[in-house]
Amino acid sequence: MKKLMMPTIIFAFFLLAGCGNNEESSSSSAKAGDPEKLYNQKCSVCHGSNLEGGGGPNLQAVGSELSKEDIEKIILEGKGTMPKGVLKGKDAEAVAQWLADKK
Repeated sequence: MKKLMMPTIIFAFFLLAGCGNNEESSSSSAKAGDPEKLYNQKCSVCHGSNLEGGGGPNLQAVGSELSKEDIEKIILEGKGTMPKGVLKGKDAEAVAQWLADKK
């Protein structure tokens, strides 16, 4: 049991670190609507700083597989282990468009 506790705690820490502040407008250090900064703050923990993946899938060419609407739906509703609502409103829309351009 002790052998499973530490990896579980570490995994939970990294999962929750990506969730951050889920307010409608991200007034932290990212300007609302700046998709690259929002991605780096909220998504890169799981998807990598270069969109290469890791805990989450590789997003380097996600726009060739999914539309902006599909990406935005995943951001808003979650999918698999990705929690819902990591970004909301205009922030979710901006990041979805930014990712949809990755082909």
